[in-house]
Amino acid sequence: MSDSDSPSVHKDFVRQIIDGDNDSGKWGGVVHTRFPPEPNGYLHIGHAKAICLNFGIAEEYGGKCNLRFDDTNPEKEEVEYVESIKADIRWLGFDWEDRLFFASDYFEQLYQWAEQLITDGNAYVCSLPLEEIRSGRGTPSEPGTDSPYRSRSVEENLDLFRRMRAGEFDEGDHVLRAKIDMGHQVMLLRDPIMYRIRKVEHHRTGDQWCIYPTYDFTHGQSDSIEGITHSICTLEFENRRPLYDWYCDTLGIHHPQQIEFNRLNLTYTMMSKRRLLLLVNEGHVDGWDDPRMPTLSGLRRRGYTPASIRSLCTKVGVTKHNAMADLVLLENEIRDELNKSADRRMAVLNPIKVTITNYPEGQTEELDAVNNPEDESAGSRKVTFGRELYIERDDFMENPPRKFFRLGIGREVRLRWAYFITCTDVVKDDDGNITEILCTYDPETKGGDAPDGRKVKATMHWVSVDTAVDATVHLYDPLFTKEDVDDVEDESLDWKSNLNPDSRKTVTGKLEQALAGSESGYRCQFERLGYFIVEQSSQPDALVFNRIVTLKDAWAKANKKK
Repeated sequence: MSDSDSPSVHKDFVRQIIDGDNDSGKWGGVVHTRFPPEPNGYLHIGHAKAICLNFGIAEEYGGKCNLRFDDTNPEKEEVEYVESIKADIRWLGFDWEDRLFFASDYFEQLYQWAEQLITDGNAYVCSLPLEEIRSGRGTPSEPGTDSPYRSRSVEENLDLFRRMRAGEFDEGDHVLRAKIDMGHQVMLLRDPIMYRIRKVEHHRTGDQWCIYPTYDFTHGQSDSIEGITHSICTLEFENRRPLYDWYCDTLGIHHPQQIEFNRLNLTYTMMSKRRLLLLVNEGHVDGWDDPRMPTLSGLRRRGYTPASIRSLCTKVGVTKHNAMADLVLLENEIRDELNKSADRRMAVLNPIKVTITNYPEGQTEELDAVNNPEDESAGSRKVTFGRELYIERDDFMENPPRKFFRLGIGREVRLRWAYFITCTDVVKDDDGNITEILCTYDPETKGGDAPDGRKVKATMHWVSVDTAVDATVHLYDPLFTKEDVDDVEDESLDWKSNLNPDSRKTVTGKLEQALAGSESGYRCQFERLGYFIVEQSSQPDALVFNRIVTLKDAWAKANKKK
């Protein structure tokens, strides 16, 4: 028995619908879903929920899930996007097997169905400018106005439509509209556009077509052609369902059931693909796979794992109500995963030199350090200790306040895996800036514990100067400072004013020797600092690390206080 069959597992409303269909024999026990992205950009984490739901349901019920590209707008679609989408779905762990389709595969069938609607008196060629078509639709409280071309004969409509296909007209001269009801309370059913002239090469069909079907005319019929049973989509398509149903019913073809669910929204995260494209094109980010982007390729490069994203999609649930999930939920998923699996390493990202004045010059020793306290099988490693070390500059204050528990003059702290040290003095430059911290160590505290039982209030990470490895480290924070950045409707610069100017900071860090030569994709915890991954373009002799996530949700809490 699968989890979905277990009576102890609460099922969301989509799975309850499928169970009801199976019980009634509606589809003969068949469950066939699809994931239908438009190839006009890279997938983001919001799409991950739809991917997990469609492919996941097919797997749970022993059904099938197609990957179909709804490629009906050649002006915005590229092969690059097709390939990136395929790579992202595979990365998440799903497989469409031999069921890769394109709406462009069905262009001829769609055209024939359009002619059928014309012949049956259910479609007509309209020659109004688009602005007049829009204004003629009326308002939610007022009916629309019939187009003066609505009464064209079947013969004239067929002739014009065929000439549209032949390329005799310019863009904007004509469109094909469904003939439904200009007074319908559902405004989408007020004679919607089915075809428009676009003299643009298509990424798959080249210049074979110069008229292209709209998304609404394509989507349901493509589902029908593929034998889809449950057409699962996000809530913004709920108001389009009457048109989906009208086309299938009027054509008399296989009619899948459209089911809408809440999309995944995250705080501080832009989910508009159109706006993400603007960020790329205007240089606000370094491409679709910039680690600050919410795209799956960006999250992958940032260091997130497929398991962490799939787990988030499961936990946010499937409902009929849109809601905003806290970005912390995603961050906690990767924290929980890496806490169990990631090696611990020491790195200093804002270094200041410490000299242990009573440690013999020229002497070093190897100390044992645990690789992962959550996993005994991870073993241990050696870290080099010597007279000269680096610590974090923020871990020292010359005149610390009472609640500052780290290093200060006269204060004793523990060095991780090493010794207790006490600050005795500092060295300053001519401007009064501290350039070196002088300390003594207690040789009886090797390993970090005092034999006399005395306690210290701080344990600090460090790196030996003699063996330190230099690395470029990118410190990433959310790309936006506003929690609900998608609620800004103004398409001007207003929403961009919420871009976080500190979303990426780059420093040169000092890393422990065990990190030398780390390979691309290696994840670890920099103790006390967060989880990091070796950048995919990194070279062993020029290491670059990206911060995946901090150890705690410090950024969002600090930002809310502003």
